[in-house]
Amino acid sequence: MSAPARVLDALREALAFQPQGERADNLTVGRGTLDGRAVRVALVESRFASGAIGGVEAERLIALLKVVALERAPLVVYLDSAGAKVSEGLMALGAFRALFRAALEVGASGAPMAAILGRNCYGGSSMLAHLAPRRLFSPATQLAMSGPAILAAQAGMSAIDEMFRAMAEAAMSPAARARASAANAVWEPGGDVGEWLRAALAPGAAPEGHRERHASLARRFERPLAPLQMEPVRRRDLERIFADGYEARETQGLIEGEGRRNGGAEAFLGLVGRKPVGAERAWRFAERVWQHADKPPPRLEVFLDCATHAARLEDEKLVLSEYIVDMSLALDHLARHGTQVGLTIVGQAGGGVYVALAAPAHRVTSLHGADIQVLPGAAVAAILGESRDSVPTFDDYRAAGVAEAELKLGFVPGTA
Repeated sequence: MSAPARVLDALREALAFQPQGERADNLTVGRGTLDGRAVRVALVESRFASGAIGGVEAERLIALLKVVALERAPLVVYLDSAGAKVSEGLMALGAFRALFRAALEVGASGAPMAAILGRNCYGGSSMLAHLAPRRLFSPATQLAMSGPAILAAQAGMSAIDEMFRAMAEAAMSPAARARASAANAVWEPGGDVGEWLRAALAPGAAPEGHRERHASLARRFERPLAPLQMEPVRRRDLERIFADGYEARETQGLIEGEGRRNGGAEAFLGLVGRKPVGAERAWRFAERVWQHADKPPPRLEVFLDCATHAARLEDEKLVLSEYIVDMSLALDHLARHGTQVGLTIVGQAGGGVYVALAAPAHRVTSLHGADIQVLPGAAVAAILGESRDSVPTFDDYRAAGVAEAELKLGFVPGTA
């Protein structure tokens, strides 16, 4: 029996797990007990499509998460999943947005939550894992925003190349993840999962709060991050969005400023330039958001023109998933303290970056001509062996739940 299978068996035994209802493809939900305390449980197993989470699994998980948030009940999530079910396209992206929002609600409710990881934990699943204050890895777990095939292709190597495998092991092994964060632990065969759960689900089990966690992420970089030199910039899209004027500064694909429309002013931030988001840019974005935490603005508009995260081993070594989640936690903090957070897609959007920014937003607006996709075409082709046929319309976006409004400005989105 493999190590992931053994840790799953140990989890079931520790909680005396009892399933409730029929299995929903890769998902089984149920209940257990720990020292006489009822515990809600979700098991995402690799039964079909590498354990990917699609609409069926998301709907069932969302229902469970809503109950957990209301009850403030302890929750244990087992994840052996490649992330979103790419074959479902936009529907999977919309489902993951709703799922991630429900998971943010669990965190805000104060319900204790712990994640136990199987063999694979990629993409959106790795993001869900990082909403749990504590994570238990099996000895064989691979956690990353991108799977090995995508990382290898980006590096110009083969996923079965011995050199690549050695590099990936050094960057992404459970031992490396445990060194990266005190919130991570590695299960040893025969270890007491129940003991780990008692500690993980205890009141105040999180090693640090969200803002402190953000500060700790800066210390993972090999060098201190120098302050950014933001330069004034003019953009055609901003000129049309903010009819009453705006001031904007930009550098390295990060934009910020203040705009005026409909008789009011609002702060804005954005990830633009279509460059994939790596750990540093994600951290800098979150830093800008956290700077508003002590005095949340009435409105904050987020602009996005980025189809995906960076698929680089150097980012995965830092645990890129945690930096992507950091952006979401920062925006969610503002939203829960009175800020109306909006997300406007001004070019391309997709994948975990889209989910992280869209989940805490009160509404998502798509500029006419913007392109929202579950993953870039090359990544879809690497996973499915085929690329998508056409660019969806706004009606497709609305039906999938990835955008609520469309803004027609009469031009192709982009800079001046």
